Order: sequence, then C-alpha cells, then structure tokens
Amino acid sequence: MLPLRTFFGLAAAFGLFLAPLPAADAFGPPVNPVQQGAQHRLIAELERFTKLSDGTVGIAVRDLSSGEELAVNGDTLFPMASTYKVAVAGRIFSLIDAGQMTLDTMLPLDPALVSEGGVADLLPHPGAALSVHNFLELMLTRSDNNATDVLVARAGGPQAVNAWVHGIGVKGLRVDSNTAGLLYRAMGIAPGSGSFHQNVEAAMEADASLRERDARDLPNMTFAQDPRDTATPRAMNQLLSAIQLGKALKPASTAALLAIMERCRTGQGRLPAMLPPGTRLAHKTGSLNGLGNDVGIVSLPDGRIFAISVFVMKDHEGHAMRDRIMAEAARAAYDYFLFAPDRRAA
Repeated sequence: MLPLRTFFGLAAAFGLFLAPLPAADAFGPPVNPVQQGAQHRLIAELERFTKLSDGTVGIAVRDLSSGEELAVNGDTLFPMASTYKVAVAGRIFSLIDAGQMTLDTMLPLDPALVSEGGVADLLPHPGAALSVHNFLELMLTRSDNNATDVLVARAGGPQAVNAWVHGIGVKGLRVDSNTAGLLYRAMGIAPGSGSFHQNVEAAMEADASLRERDARDLPNMTFAQDPRDTATPRAMNQLLSAIQLGKALKPASTAALLAIMERCRTGQGRLPAMLPPGTRLAHKTGSLNGLGNDVGIVSLPDGRIFAISVFVMKDHEGHAMRDRIMAEAARAAYDYFLFAPDRRAA
C-alpha cells in the first residue's frame, strides 16, 4: 500500500491532466489539449501559492529538455539577495576555465571585506587564507557573506560578474553590489567610516525603527523597489539552465559548481522540503527581512531535469509562510513534470 503522502501526491499529479481549466501562460513546444489542461492546472496551483503571501510572489519553472516554461509573475523584478551568489560562482569558474586561477588558489580573508554573517566571525585575526574551492563551498552551501565578498573582489568586482552574466546571454538579471553593499541598502543604512558591524549598530542606535524592522522581519519597501541586484524568475532560470546545459562553463567547472550547490545546507524548509526523499537538487537560497528566495535545478527519476526559481518580497507573513510557498511550488512542479509526457526537443 502506498503511504498517504505518496498517494495524494500521485492523485494530485494525475489531476493535473484531467481538470479543465482556463488557458495558461506557457512557453515551449506545441501541446495537445490534455497537456494544455495540465499546464493550466499547474498555473492555477502556482497562482494559489502566490496568495499565501501579502507581498509579491514570482515563480518560474522550465523543462531543460523541451524548453517548456510556465510562470506566474515570471517577468517581475525581485531582489536576488543571496541567490546572486550563483552568478558570482559562475564568474569565478569562468576565470578557472580561462586559466587565471585554480580551485586550489589561496586567497586571503581580507578583514576589510567583513560583513554580517561569515567565516570572519570564526577567524577574526589577520593572516587567515583559504582556497578558492573552500570559499566557493562556504558561499554556496552556507551562504557565507565574507567568503562571497572575497570572491566578488577576486572576480573583478560586481561589474565583472554582471558582464559575465550578460555575456552568456542572460537578460533580466543584474549584479550591482557585493554583499556588504547589498546589506547596507536592504537595511536602509548608509556606509560609514567604521566596520560593517559598527556602522549597523550606530544606525540602529540612532533610528529605533531600523532595529524594530529587523527584529520583526519586516520588509524594506524602498529596497524592494530598487532595480539594483535584481532578477526576474525567468532570468534566474536562464542562468541556471545555461550552467546545467554546459553553455556557460567547461564540463569540469559545470560539474564542480553543481556538486557544490547539491550540498546546500540552507533552506531545508524551502525547495527540498516536500520533494521525495533522495531527490537530486542543486539550489541556492536568499533571505532578507520580508524576503525569501530559493532557486535550483531538480532531477526527476527518469533523468529529466527542470529549473525552478521562487521569489517572495514585500511579505509580512513571516519566513515560515515564505518557506511553505517555495516548498509547495517545488512539489507541484515536480509532480507536473514527472507525469507529463516526455517532450524532449528534437
């Protein structure tokens, strides 16, 4: 007998094909009426998930074999938060491909690049150095901000990361800052002459509303409307697809990057939470007050692969609800693609 969770998952998936619903906004190869009904049902499910937040939710899913893509608010700009670290990693691996460094290259942990949350809290004294491989691991599996800014600097700065993204044909995604700069803007704090921690503490002492917003996980609406360091869900899927399909990096770098992303330790309540145990997932999370993201590549049991990007901003419902939206969206997409006919591009 099937476990109840599996039974209901199968029932929901088969329901995708049987329920007649309004037209869906989908991109990819032509579909027959049964397939079209499934697409409409998935869109309806994704739209239902967006209503769980009082903010704005964007979801895009893309079959990497057929190119089929379905989205809700797929062309809306969202702050990337730490999901921008996928682009940073891509730029670093492109430098490795060009012979300008290796995974074993040692980089110093520059105290000037210390921001909130990172390895510098464990290694606060000058003289620490780690390999590029270890910095990548910290950045992508633990979302370490200090490791990220060391790599952003080595990458040539945010503009170089941005140029790499556009150079591989991804539009609708822009990188403007390192993590410290992004955090200053997210908190509404102007950088001062002190350290990151000193500047933040001084700003919160001067303005109690900043501390309250942080404590209550409230969104900064001004930051949410800032076009800098943003991406649309479709654009993030383009980046993920370019990496997975080998269009951005050499095979060894592609494999190394995805392997690190498969070891992601953050966001276990997000994309992975409702997927079947053992599902292969390479993903990266992002979190700020009133904001939660998770983007990744999911492998199906038959070897097919799909990309998914879920962004939530301007939200007052809290991180638990944001996590649920991401988890629900991932499971709905998984069931849709698992039971959809194989429509690989010819």
